[in-house]
Amino acid sequence: QVQLVESGGGLVQAGGSLRLSCAASGRTFSSYTMAWFRQAPGKEREFVAYISWSGGRIYYTDSVKGRFTISRDNAKNTVYLQMNSLRPEDTAVYFCAADAGTSAINSRLIDYWGQGTQVTVSS
Repeated sequence: QVQLVESGGGLVQAGGSLRLSCAASGRTFSSYTMAWFRQAPGKEREFVAYISWSGGRIYYTDSVKGRFTISRDNAKNTVYLQMNSLRPEDTAVYFCAADAGTSAINSRLIDYWGQGTQVTVSS
């Protein structure tokens, strides 16, 4: 079992930055591919970024490339999402996710979810 707790969301103006954190409990955190997804009102949950267990493989959805950075600290059982140059269209609830597989793009295959943290970007 892996429990995930996100933090760091909030309200920011367009062009601003936020750093999301996801603290994991469970003895096998370092073996999971970790990811961030987001869900805007009235829309489906969408993939944002994932990072492999070692940090050696990272993948972003096109709309956040060059603006967001995913990272992890296995010693602290924590994964991060640094979000820069935020846009109003980034407004959503952001979810941390853990996947026992080698990628974490498909939300239907995610093993564990956090409860989500709200990010609101004002124009």
